[in-house]
Amino acid sequence: MGVLRALNVAPTQLHPNSWAYLQAFRILCESLYLEPSPYAFLYFYDTRPRRPATWLSLISRPSISRLDAFSQSFKHFKDGYFKVVVKEGGEPYFLNADGSTKFPFSWTNNPSRYKDMGVEELSSGDKEVVGMLLRFVDKLPTKGLVRVYNSVHPIIDIEGHMAQSGKKNLALFQALRKEMAAKAKEAGKAGVPNLQESVVEVHVHGGTKRRAELPPRPGKGKDVKKIRAAILGSGDGAGSASGEKLPEAGLIELPEICVRKDISINLPDTVVNSIDNMEVDHIVRTMVEFGSKALVLGRRVGSLYRREVKEAGELQGKVDKLAEEKAALEKEKEGWEAERKRLVSWKVRCLDSEEKLNKRIGELEEDYEDLKDKYDGAVGELDDLKNSVIQEHINGFEKGLRQAAFFYKDVDALDSRFDVDKDVVGGKLVGEDEEGGEEVGNEAAEAEKDVDATVEGDKAA
Repeated sequence: MGVLRALNVAPTQLHPNSWAYLQAFRILCESLYLEPSPYAFLYFYDTRPRRPATWLSLISRPSISRLDAFSQSFKHFKDGYFKVVVKEGGEPYFLNADGSTKFPFSWTNNPSRYKDMGVEELSSGDKEVVGMLLRFVDKLPTKGLVRVYNSVHPIIDIEGHMAQSGKKNLALFQALRKEMAAKAKEAGKAGVPNLQESVVEVHVHGGTKRRAELPPRPGKGKDVKKIRAAILGSGDGAGSASGEKLPEAGLIELPEICVRKDISINLPDTVVNSIDNMEVDHIVRTMVEFGSKALVLGRRVGSLYRREVKEAGELQGKVDKLAEEKAALEKEKEGWEAERKRLVSWKVRCLDSEEKLNKRIGELEEDYEDLKDKYDGAVGELDDLKNSVIQEHINGFEKGLRQAAFFYKDVDALDSRFDVDKDVVGGKLVGEDEEGGEEVGNEAAEAEKDVDATVEGDKAA
């Protein structure tokens, strides 16, 4: 909503394709532990409001844009819109609960114009966001990022789209994500916006337990005592041999767990009913079975952990090797420094040329929009002219019928058999689109001449 306030437009006034840029930008920032803001987003785009008010489009700045074009999904969208005119004045804005402005209520005549926003206009937080995104070299997939919105595994999907757009983007995304995660952890920013991880995190809070009370069921008292004796090792279930008071059999301590909000764990009624109806020895065997499975799973987790440790050692070796290569590159860097100074002057001239070209491109885009509007108007006028010609043809036919009815009283001009698309050829009524179209035209011309001669003769008489 901050972007709408900055642009001074209503939600429907912003072109639908531009909403895709907004969504992709937000998802990209949150995946990198960045706080998205309106002006950090608008730094990458220009706006050109027009009079009278119409849809406002975001135009990517070619030199710094990091999201590819998104225009293929909303063709002919104007056909699905209708305009509502409010005659009586009312509230101009939607408001937040505290009374502050949220966004305009209806289309505005003065949307904000943004052109080549400079870095100096940004706040320190916005500069961090812009600088981080400018580190990407290739264009990022707007369509792929938008699809991540409802994804169950957003980070995995983002990495997949990054890999399709280029290996450099994928490697940089993973590196930046680790870097920003470490910074957020060091700063203790628990509220930093970030997408959920691609795996379900389940952890136990130390010392925090919940107790679920199991109400006794009629006729099951003996079974409860047997279970208590089997589990706690006491004949009467009241305590242990050492005199220490053991937990009550009716209370089970459950560790508190946290899972992602889109994951739910539900036991079907058939499983619950089967547990309620199980015999004591079956319950004990089931507990032993699940304990064995937990042991196997623990060994598997340990194996995975050892493999991760081994891979971490290999990565550390690669890091050391890269450190040596970095030292060698530093020496080469000194040699390239002189070459860089020589190219600075070339860079200035290239930037001047680029600025002129961008200005010319903007002018051409404006001219293209004007020509497109004129073309749409010409097409509409042509359609109107075609309809007028057809209507004149129909009016002439009906006028002839009325004259025939006037001169010949036995002719009914409203007879449904009269059809403007048919004619009489060889004593038969045929359509103009059937075979013998040329003969229809010739005979029709001759018939008109005969009718004119007859009418003139009647007038002379």
